[in-house]
Amino acid sequence: FSSLLQEVVSEEGEEESSGVNLMEFSDEILLHILSYVPCTDLVLNVRRTCRKLATLCLDKSLTHTVLLQKDYKVNKDKVKQLMRDIGKEIYQLNMAGCYWLPSSTIDHVTRCKNLVKLNLSGCHITSLRLSKMLSTLQHLRSLAIDVNPGFDASQLSSECKATLSRVSELKQTLYTPSYGVVPCCTSLEKLLLYFEILDRSREGFMLSGQLMVGESNVPHYQNLRVFYARLAPGYVNQEVVRLYLAVLSDRTPENLHAFLISAPGSFAETGATKNLLDSMARNVRLDALQLPKAWINGSGLLQHLKFNNPFYFSFSRCTLSGGHLIQRVINGGKDLKSLTSLNLSGCVHCLAPESLFRKAEDDIDSSILESLVASCCNLRHLNLSAAHHHSSESIGNHLCQLLSRLKHLLSLALPVCSITDVAANAEKPPTASNLVPQTFGRKVRIGIQTYPRNLGDQANQKIESSVFWALMGSLRFLETLEIIGSSFSSAMPRNEPAIRNSLPPCARAQSVGDSEVAAISQVTYLQSLTLAQLPNILTGSGLVNIGLQCQHLRTLSLANLGMMGKVVYMSALMDMLKHCKCLRDLRLEQPYFCAGAQFFQALSHCSSLQRLCIVSRSGTLQSDAVMSFMANCLEVIMCHMFMGESLTVCKNLQQSIVRSFQAERPALNVVIFPLLHEDLTEVIRDVPMRHLDEITLFKSRVAEEPPNLWW
Repeated sequence: FSSLLQEVVSEEGEEESSGVNLMEFSDEILLHILSYVPCTDLVLNVRRTCRKLATLCLDKSLTHTVLLQKDYKVNKDKVKQLMRDIGKEIYQLNMAGCYWLPSSTIDHVTRCKNLVKLNLSGCHITSLRLSKMLSTLQHLRSLAIDVNPGFDASQLSSECKATLSRVSELKQTLYTPSYGVVPCCTSLEKLLLYFEILDRSREGFMLSGQLMVGESNVPHYQNLRVFYARLAPGYVNQEVVRLYLAVLSDRTPENLHAFLISAPGSFAETGATKNLLDSMARNVRLDALQLPKAWINGSGLLQHLKFNNPFYFSFSRCTLSGGHLIQRVINGGKDLKSLTSLNLSGCVHCLAPESLFRKAEDDIDSSILESLVASCCNLRHLNLSAAHHHSSESIGNHLCQLLSRLKHLLSLALPVCSITDVAANAEKPPTASNLVPQTFGRKVRIGIQTYPRNLGDQANQKIESSVFWALMGSLRFLETLEIIGSSFSSAMPRNEPAIRNSLPPCARAQSVGDSEVAAISQVTYLQSLTLAQLPNILTGSGLVNIGLQCQHLRTLSLANLGMMGKVVYMSALMDMLKHCKCLRDLRLEQPYFCAGAQFFQALSHCSSLQRLCIVSRSGTLQSDAVMSFMANCLEVIMCHMFMGESLTVCKNLQQSIVRSFQAERPALNVVIFPLLHEDLTEVIRDVPMRHLDEITLFKSRVAEEPPNLWW
């Protein structure tokens, strides 16, 4: 952008110009244009092009908030110069996930004397550095940090604790059992806790969830309005979060309006947590709620909790029935226009009246979904994944038809079996792919049905008459879409060995394939797409349509499409990638995937690509092709490949990439490792949390957290 502006400025002196001179635009228009340029580029480059831009680039609207969290080209020297030039003008600074910057970089933040909000999640920082920095930031009200092994609260100075006493918003990611700085924050109104403590040390020793003796200070929750805790798998995380909750159980804050705990697996309810929930039922009215499944299942808690104007509910993996959902949460059809985000992922009975005698694959009760849609008409984020939501043959009551009434949806997650057109599917004879077992290996040679490669021919086949086609046509402003098989599980779960086998898709999902994928191309503003376990993918032709029509697509995740013994959609994928100019993140998970020269040549057309992750059992790669791709795609800063190659091949390629490109790309993170190697979990633990959470590990992300939980 700076080089473009330099060209524009150099042409100002020309007597005649057939084009419009950018410098003739009003200041308001130029400021709007400049707001899309990274702050480091504005201050260090663009403002040096001419006098007018020198003034505009230092406008308060551009320097008030500085976002470095995904500026992968920033380095220590640039940060130092940036803080020197505009440090006093910065009120909000976001350096989240800048894992590549040395800890000494934090010292330069002390120049930002007027900081009100500071995000250092994912940055390397010691107790002493934190103390020195916070001692100078007297206006700070919002802080996000990591608490790593070796953190010592006794090293915090009195000036630092004085600053922390005025902080009202704290986000703390824990990698070691600790209260961190929570006891020092006596004015907390919003507390976000991310528990990432491993059960074992690198040496293999079991860790304890007990806090150190000097960390028995009591947190101050009296002013708390928002409490959020997200736990990674492991019993130590559960032990530590109980210590944080113990204070809440003694006295529930009167102003608490959002209480959210996201815990995988089993997180048993105790006497203390039961007292806390009983106190909440008596004393507070909530606007946002998420609880571990064991705290809700079989209890009458939801019947007693009171809600004000709820904007977020998550009942992920709970056995909540549709009857209870309507009666206890929506109050029999109560107007819930305030609700904007709803997560029912893994709630296998949430669209059925009762769960006692129901099988997971029985048809849903459309009247429950109809009540939900009518009451929550302003939903923007809805997650119905990880469950079998099978519609009946009743006309007009298909799940897709009912969801099409939600005109404000921005993100949607559905199970594959829920988008099947029941009536149309009943008339079809079984296709060849239905007759092929969904297992690994090269089993049977079959004839591949030829699908048209353009949207017009598919329209001639009347696929636009399907209920899913109509749903996609009605959600024109959808930005995030996930279609995930109910039985799908990634080959790379966290903190466990790679999964070698996955469950087959359910019978209702067997017909979902290319035509359904083609229907997605109608969503022209789509930015993020996840497709997993679509068994009837025969050629992948629908992917080409998406590449042509969805020009805003930034994130693409494909997993286990079509036959498991062969990548049947490779040709279509390569055609698709040639059109994805805005694509930044690509994740592929498919057995027997061949990452060869043709694939990487097609991928090189994605000029904006920053992160690539490939997970493939028995997959192969060509080292020369990978090196050529990295040389051509200058924006790529993350390359994770977990394949079937030997450890020697993987290590050599990883070392070659780092040696060749690390100097030019300070944020470069490369992990190339055999998928089924016993040390995979040890390798994963060193991956920066930003990449691990956002792309490397597969999960549904729709309505995972309340909207705007943190800036």
